[in-house]
Amino acid sequence: MNNATPSTSKVALVTGSSRGIGAAIARRLAADGFAVVVNYAGRAAAADLVVRDIEATGGRAIAVQADVAEPAAALALFDRAEAAFGAVDVLVNTAGVMQPGLVPIADTDDALFDRLVAINFKGTFNTLRAAALRLRPGGRIVNFSTSVVGLALPGYAVYAATKAAVETMTNIFAKELRGRGIAVNAVAPGPTATDLFLDGKTPEQVEHLARMAPLERLGRPEDIADVVSFLAGPQGGWVNGQTLRVNGGIV
Repeated sequence: MNNATPSTSKVALVTGSSRGIGAAIARRLAADGFAVVVNYAGRAAAADLVVRDIEATGGRAIAVQADVAEPAAALALFDRAEAAFGAVDVLVNTAGVMQPGLVPIADTDDALFDRLVAINFKGTFNTLRAAALRLRPGGRIVNFSTSVVGLALPGYAVYAATKAAVETMTNIFAKELRGRGIAVNAVAPGPTATDLFLDGKTPEQVEHLARMAPLERLGRPEDIADVVSFLAGPQGGWVNGQTLRVNGGIV
């Protein structure tokens, strides 16, 4: 639905929501009554499918291409959201990349370092900077970290460092938005059954990771979407400046 009209209902902008956890969040927030901006970097067909799924259940959504690592693209994303739906009330920053398996610091080349920082850290910074001026009072921001920050797994230093930076920005940004009624939090998933997570792992590796949590299973994208729904909704308004570890007790 690319010819949406402005509305007085609440609007959620979900970055990186063409698949996996982001797609589950987009669908859940649409079910909660939000008009949803489904952002993608390169998977147009997957994003369009999420939009069609939302529309098929009576919701409203548009797909918008933008590489949030680019400051101008992040601003344009808000422009498109406002043109379609009138404003933005909720920003969910799920756009991010993982590294290809275990990569110790000594083996991390400049290209991988720069890519992780550009998308995971600067991409979140770019949308937060835009949201500081564009989010409606009383809104919500949900950033994405990882439980690897708590696990401190060797081979994930740079990836975890970019997400630790997101957690720090989350806490400080919540304070910087004082007086506007906007709650800013982060969600830190553990191992979650998405294509991105499962890619390149053997069944034995997946089984080991699934059993690490006391609940002895992988997370589901819907598990994460449930928590985002809470933080974005009226019941989550008193949670602010926090990082929620959503990982089945793995750490």
